[in-house]
Amino acid sequence: MASTPPGRDRAGATGPSPTARRPLIAGNWKMHKTQEQAEEYIQALLPRVSAVDGVDIAICVPFTDLQPMIDSTRGSPVEVFAQTMHHDPEGPFTGEISPPMLVELDVRGVVLGHSERRAFGGETDRALALKVPAALAAGLVPILCVGETEKERDNDETDRKLRQQINEDLAGVPDEQLTSVVIAYEPIWAIGTGRVATPQQAQEAIAFIRALVAGREKHAAEAVRILYGGSVKPENAPELLALQDVDGALVGGASLDAESFAQIVAATGPSRLAAASAARR
Repeated sequence: MASTPPGRDRAGATGPSPTARRPLIAGNWKMHKTQEQAEEYIQALLPRVSAVDGVDIAICVPFTDLQPMIDSTRGSPVEVFAQTMHHDPEGPFTGEISPPMLVELDVRGVVLGHSERRAFGGETDRALALKVPAALAAGLVPILCVGETEKERDNDETDRKLRQQINEDLAGVPDEQLTSVVIAYEPIWAIGTGRVATPQQAQEAIAFIRALVAGREKHAAEAVRILYGGSVKPENAPELLALQDVDGALVGGASLDAESFAQIVAATGPSRLAAASAARR
């Protein structure tokens, strides 16, 4: 797949204004939707987002839905991402899928390090240090998920956890490719619980992640896109998406309903304008 990943040549090192980074709204379906259900969903979603401009839209679907969703979204603003992958191109890894297999299907990107994969699939920072560069080498857009548990937040260990994940997971990515990675901050205590980080908590954590990237390469930090993920809904999306350092959302449960997901996508435009206006004051 030779096309340029979203934001790779558009963001640039133009400063920290949110308008300098093209927002991304990605819906993570997790283990939901048969092919029939997926087709019904996409036919409901496409008319609702066809006129959207200035925002990248992705659906992260189960392996069995990849090809039908790619076929159904061709020519639309919706791109299709996988939910995980192995770092090797092939090998004796039962149940895994490789970067070339995803590329052959014309998959656009892949979620890596989601907290559920870390907790239930045994995905480690060491593995992610191999997976993120492998995705980039294959021409896939990696969405790297990082975040702390409730216990870690209560013990004031959020910064330590984020520093560990960012430093280790991106260790194999050259400085010049950092802007090709999308980072998603997902406080684990807010995923699927109905709880959501306050705007202040989300902004502080994401600004800290940006500062960590700046520790490696200043211009990359200004251009890299960082999403918020954790019980994002149409009701709280406008406030979260208006935050200075938030460049979109990784949406879980609310992305399973086409209308709800479209509402979150629609909230991106005006919220970014408001944030940019506030930043100029």
